Amino acid sequence: MKKILSAFLIILSVLSFAQEGIKFETSDFKTILAKAKKENKLIFLDAYTTWCGPCKLMAKNIFTLKSVGDHYNANFVNAKIDMEKGEGIDIAKKYDVKVFPTYLFIDGNGELVHRTVGYVPEKEFIQFAKDANDPSKRVAALKERFEKGEKDPEFLKNLVNLTAFTEADYAGKVFEKYITAKANTPLAVDDMQMLFTILKNTESPAYKIFKEKKADLLKFMPEKSYEATDKSLKINTFIKKAYNEESKTYDENKFIEATKDFLTKNEAVKYLNKVKASKALKANDIATYEKLTLETYKDYTSFNTNELNSIAWNFFENVTNKSSLETALKWAQESVKQSENSANTDTLANLYNKLNDKANAKIWAEKALELAKKNGEDASETQKLLDSLK
Repeated sequence: MKKILSAFLIILSVLSFAQEGIKFETSDFKTILAKAKKENKLIFLDAYTTWCGPCKLMAKNIFTLKSVGDHYNANFVNAKIDMEKGEGIDIAKKYDVKVFPTYLFIDGNGELVHRTVGYVPEKEFIQFAKDANDPSKRVAALKERFEKGEKDPEFLKNLVNLTAFTEADYAGKVFEKYITAKANTPLAVDDMQMLFTILKNTESPAYKIFKEKKADLLKFMPEKSYEATDKSLKINTFIKKAYNEESKTYDENKFIEATKDFLTKNEAVKYLNKVKASKALKANDIATYEKLTLETYKDYTSFNTNELNSIAWNFFENVTNKSSLETALKWAQESVKQSENSANTDTLANLYNKLNDKANAKIWAEKALELAKKNGEDASETQKLLDSLK
């Protein structure tokens, strides 16, 4: 009897736990929109990808909390959609989702009213939801206050963070006002983080601050890193200038000439090919992406572990040519060789599986699972792969 009672209590506690946290809808987005309109609620949309580390941590550490679930379940229609699969691809384009995770608050008519990005702690995540339901605290209202001359540093800091990933130039203008409002106060760590988030090229409003505050920045980073960042910003500017909006093409000779003082011709071509490949992948032009990436990574041992894992995973997800997948396998193997972790071992397992080498796929899936559990990482996708191999 005690055993039966004990088992019952365990089941009851599991069921109770399962009811905590955010409850996400499982229907399509059109149905979710209709439900939000009928209930007169906003949609909370977790725009994620399967490879995104912070997405997994939010799902594990924040979405499961009772306090978070209580607030979000009572006030929103909650949705969770992979931005790289199915209808998520079009949703990402519509709402300009480029960073993961992105959190969108959308009304029943499909209009975006509030957004933020990244890993957000419990209290801030609940406060963010409260702000989304308060028209005076949404991005549009905050912008209006800024245009009217609001100068409070904390207000400006909040607006920078809310617009940094979607409107970098606008965030740069706000950041300029923020720095002015702080007068002669040296840059703090979070100021530096904001600066690097919005700093895209030498034409960015924040570039002037990057140059003026060099002494402050060198307190947080080696001068070599500062100079390397400056070089990258200049390259990004020349990339932008080499692009023709009408023809949707890059002027390779113009880029090579503009960067000749700090890039060899071969380096310039490789850099430009990476940019072209990235644009092709976003446009779902897989043939062009595949061709350019294979050219760029011929000497793959000179690239770092994270970059190799990234391109290997992209090939796994998008490429079907066996020879190209075998090359991607070499990239993944080199990534693992340089620094073994749950991400690149999982990539290796998936590539082996796609190439129909089930034995090696199982070995590396088990390794990826072991590393993920050791580091407290979400390994649900790896577990699904392993289960399929049994």
